[in-house]
Amino acid sequence: MWSFGFDATTGATIWATIALVIFIGIVVYFGVPKTIGKMLDDRIKKIETDLAEAEALRAEAKALLEDYSRRREEAEKEAEDIVTAAREEAFRLTAEAKSSLEAMVARREKAVADKIAQAEAQAVSEVRARSADLAVAAARVLLEKQVATKGDVLVDQAIKEVAARLN
Repeated sequence: MWSFGFDATTGATIWATIALVIFIGIVVYFGVPKTIGKMLDDRIKKIETDLAEAEALRAEAKALLEDYSRRREEAEKEAEDIVTAAREEAFRLTAEAKSSLEAMVARREKAVADKIAQAEAQAVSEVRARSADLAVAAARVLLEKQVATKGDVLVDQAIKEVAARLN
């Protein structure tokens, strides 16, 4: 082809350089560097937007983590307060149950003692009544025997005693 007095390698190099300059000229003419720059700028803006969004999400996640940590601490404290209140209530209820049980036992002991005393009094009363009945029966039998044998003498003596007491 056209060698212009150069060897084949030099000619090929010159033609390759000319083709490269023409190609670069066409690329520049059609605005490929601007398009590439715009694409790169758009890509950079998208990456920046993604980074800003990621940073916002990270900040939101950090805030949520702090909020949940605070809530967890509050819940733990509230649970401790509930457990403490439950223990105090249990101790109070135990003390109340113990005192009411002691009062109930004391009332029942008193009721039993009262029933025993009443039963004793009733038994004593029944024994006295029975003794009185037996004494009356014995006196009747004795008087009947004495009246049958010494009746007149006893009546005369009783009349004298009554007359002496009346005067």
